[in-house]
Amino acid sequence: MRGLALSLVLLFAACLQPVPVAQAQQARAGERADFVLIDKSERRLWLYQGGRVIRAYSGLQFGDQPIGHKRFQGDERTPEGRYTITYGNPQSSYYLSLFIDYPNAADRAYAKARGRSPGGLIFIHGQPNGLAFDERIPGDWTDGCIALSNAEIEELWSLVPDGTPIEIRP
Repeated sequence: MRGLALSLVLLFAACLQPVPVAQAQQARAGERADFVLIDKSERRLWLYQGGRVIRAYSGLQFGDQPIGHKRFQGDERTPEGRYTITYGNPQSSYYLSLFIDYPNAADRAYAKARGRSPGGLIFIHGQPNGLAFDERIPGDWTDGCIALSNAEIEELWSLVPDGTPIEIRP
């Protein structure tokens, strides 16, 4: 029984440790993503070029309510559907950020029909500024954005041009 209790304590303590940061790969000459795919249930992101996966990342972090499509401002959900990455923001409150053009027309219509705001300002970004470069907040903590390690967003930043389509699956 004592061994079981110790195991549970160690398991709980492991949950409190920072999430390990994956090592980003060096971009190869000519690599540019032309499509981004995110699977929320798998917590994975794939970059495609010409129908071929050129990068894959796991351990994505989402809004505090990661299940379900974002419908309204303040619901803490990450959108699902097809959007576009329209620009990068190097002056973000987080280490680099890529803007996703949520809400689209359907999102706006859904929220308007219910007398609500759909929200906005959804990004793929790194960790909050002020953390050490290799630190990562554990768990889901954004307000609906998609967070990666700083090394990973730095690599995405170099591979994903403005105007890249993105699909976010449940």
